[in-house]
Amino acid sequence: MLSTSIIAITTCICLIISVLVFPKIKIGNKEIHTYWIVCLIGAIFMLIFNSISLKDIYESFTSKSNINPLKILILFFSMTLLSIFLDEVGFFKLLATKAAHLAKKNQIKLFIILYLLTSLLTVFTSNDIVILTFTPFICYFCKNAQIDPKPYLVGEFAAANTWSMMLIIGNPTNIYLATAANIDFISYFKIMALPTLLAGLVQLVIIYLLFRKKLNVAMNTEFEEHISNDKIEIGLGLAHLIICLILLVISSYIKIPMWIISLGCAISLFVIATIISLIHKKGFKHLLLTIKRAPYELIPFVLSMFIIVAAINKQDISRQISALLENGNPIINYGLSSFLAANIMNNIPMSVLFSTLPNMTNDIDNLRATYATIVGSNIGAFLSPIGALAGIMFTQLLSKYKVEYGFKTFIKYGIIVSIPTLIASLLMLFILL
Repeated sequence: MLSTSIIAITTCICLIISVLVFPKIKIGNKEIHTYWIVCLIGAIFMLIFNSISLKDIYESFTSKSNINPLKILILFFSMTLLSIFLDEVGFFKLLATKAAHLAKKNQIKLFIILYLLTSLLTVFTSNDIVILTFTPFICYFCKNAQIDPKPYLVGEFAAANTWSMMLIIGNPTNIYLATAANIDFISYFKIMALPTLLAGLVQLVIIYLLFRKKLNVAMNTEFEEHISNDKIEIGLGLAHLIICLILLVISSYIKIPMWIISLGCAISLFVIATIISLIHKKGFKHLLLTIKRAPYELIPFVLSMFIIVAAINKQDISRQISALLENGNPIINYGLSSFLAANIMNNIPMSVLFSTLPNMTNDIDNLRATYATIVGSNIGAFLSPIGALAGIMFTQLLSKYKVEYGFKTFIKYGIIVSIPTLIASLLMLFILL
C-alpha cells in the first residue's frame, strides 16, 4: 500500500512540474507533450512494484461494464472528430467572424455575443475544440483591433469549461463519472441543466464587472465577413452532429450504447465525406487534417491514469479516501474536494479516481456526490492551468501568439471567476437534490 501511495503522489507532483516547467520536449523536429509521459511512467511503476497485475489491467480494458476506459475513449474521440471536422471546414470561423461583424465597434456587444456563442458551441460540440478554435481568433482579432484580449480570453475559457456541464458529452469527465454511476443522457440533462444555467449567468456578470472599463473602450477596426466555400461539408458535418445528439438523447430507450452511436456517426461522416470528395474531385484535405488534429496523446494519458487509479482501488486506498468524504453533505464535500483535486492531478485522472469513491448506503447521496464531482471537474478546469488539458493547450496557444497571460494571471482570474461559479452551481444542485 505504501509503495502504491508513493507512486501515485509522485506521479501527481511530477505532472504538475511537467505542466509548469517543461510542458513539451523536442525530439528531432517533433514536439511532444510531457504530461502523458509522466503518467505512463507512473503506470509502469505500478506494474513493477506489483501494485496491479497485467491480468487486472486486461480484465478492466475488456470488461463489459459501462466504465470500460476504451469505450469511453471511443465516445470522446468520435464526438471530438465531429467537432474537428466542422472546424476544418470553416464552421466555427464563420460563426466567430459573423459575431465580430454584428458587434461592429461595440466591445460590450462583442463580448456578450462571443460568450454566448462559445457557450452554445461548447454545449453541443467539445469545449477543447472551441478553445483551440476561438483562442487564435481572439488573439488575432484583438491585436488588429488594438484592444485588450483578456476579457474575451477569460470569458471564452470560463464559458467553455462551465457550459460543458450541460450535456453528458460536453467533457470526458462528465462521460466517465456519469457512466460509472449508470446515469443516462436524459437523466443527466434534467439535473445538470439548471446548475449550468445559473453558473453561466453568475459567471457572465462577474466577468463583465471585472472588465467593464476595458469593454467600454470603442474598437477601431473594420470587419471582413468570412465566407466559407465548404457549404456542403458544413451541412454534412452539422447533419451528423445533430443526428448523433438526437440518438444520444434516446440511447437509453433504443438500448444502443452511446459509444456505438458516436462511433457510427463518425464513421458515417468520414465515408460520406470521402465519397463527396471523390465526386467533386476536391481532395481529402479536411479529412486528413481532422485525423491529424485528433488528441491522440489523450489515449496513453487516460489509460495510464486508469491503471494508477485501478492500483489505488486494489490496495483499498480509495475506500479510505471515501471514508473521509462521507461525513457531512456529499454535495459540499465532493464538490469542493473534486474542484481542488482537479488542480492537483488534472480533472481527468481526478474523475477516474472519484468515480470509485461514492459508496454510501443512501443512493441519493451517491448521486449527489457524483453530480457534485461533475461540477468540480468542469469548473475546476479554470482555477489553474493544471485543472484540465484545455488549460495546458490554452496557455501554450497564448504563448505562441505572444499574449501575456502567465500562471499568476491565470490563477488571479481563475479565483475571481471560478469560486462564485462553483458556489452557484452547487447551490442549485443542492436545491434540486
